Amino acid sequence: MNRIFSFSRFWAMVLKEFIQMRRDRTTFAMMVGIPLVQLMLFGFAINTDPKRLPTLIVDADGGPFARTLVHAMTHSEYFNVLDSVTEAEAMRALQVGNTQFVLNIPVDFTRRVLRGERPTVLIEADATDPAATGPALAAINVIVQSVFERDLPGPLRALNGRPGPVDFRVHRQYNPEGITQYNVVPGLMGVVLTMTLVIITALAITRERERGTMENLLSTPVRPVEVMTGKILPYIAVGYLQMTLILVASHHLFNVPVVGNLALLYVVSLLFITANLAVGITFSTVAKNQLQAVQMAFFFFLPSLLLSGFMFPFRGMPEWAQNLGSALPLTYFLRVVRGVMLKGNGPTEIAPDVWPIALFMFIAMAVAVKRYRQTLD
Repeated sequence: MNRIFSFSRFWAMVLKEFIQMRRDRTTFAMMVGIPLVQLMLFGFAINTDPKRLPTLIVDADGGPFARTLVHAMTHSEYFNVLDSVTEAEAMRALQVGNTQFVLNIPVDFTRRVLRGERPTVLIEADATDPAATGPALAAINVIVQSVFERDLPGPLRALNGRPGPVDFRVHRQYNPEGITQYNVVPGLMGVVLTMTLVIITALAITRERERGTMENLLSTPVRPVEVMTGKILPYIAVGYLQMTLILVASHHLFNVPVVGNLALLYVVSLLFITANLAVGITFSTVAKNQLQAVQMAFFFFLPSLLLSGFMFPFRGMPEWAQNLGSALPLTYFLRVVRGVMLKGNGPTEIAPDVWPIALFMFIAMAVAVKRYRQTLD
């Protein structure tokens, strides 16, 4: 008579699952690897209070109080003063994203401080990502209130009272109101393309193998490159359709401005779309089933999402995390999208971020072709 519950049958099923898990090493590695990656990224790499942000100085005064102000910012936690440059060089660096802040010290700054005239000091910020600039801009007033205490002794100490000897003005360039949608919605374009295209393409060859239709491809005279490009081309159209939907929604639903040339953005997006499709093809040649293909795609998508600067300020992460994020195409594509849409950047300004995407695409395509040829063999 069969018992309702048999411990021996139960234990046999447990052993069977452990044996199956041991055979499916890729899935087991993903089960262990993904939590470890999340732990490392969220525990060490993610920082919502970025510090040591690159800052350029435009000093038209050169006096002792100007040097005191620059010295104070240099030794603060939030500003990393790189160099003293001309106004044109500073604006160029701000537009291409090489600096986060530009401090403009006016002519006769020192003389006007001594006269008690509260000279205006302008700090311009790249506010395309409000989360990156907010804490530093909040700290600047605290720095100014205490910076001149030593340099204003005796009868000049009265100048140090409130509201302080200097009038600080902040100009948030490219996003003056600090609207979060201006940063998030354009970035969604790259995130959606990465997530959908890598996963969909990763399933392509795996699905062929599981359904038994791979044999039909093997019996045809079609070469691996022709099969691969034939599979990729329809998804390029899908990627452009997704881009168009996001652009229309961003402009008409979220009122995100489009300052630059959209045709340029579409051309650069071809490199990014192709790179993601090549990654998906590579995963599909490695995976033994569709579940593994999805797991590999997610393993690629997770660091891309967290280390690219989409969710958290890129410059707020430690150096090792920035180096890892710099190996991912999404990091550069986000800069291109935000630069074209919010700053009106042209080919010259986006070139430093385009060639890494192109390099990644060529490497991914070469690996995909090699792996696919091995799969056919």
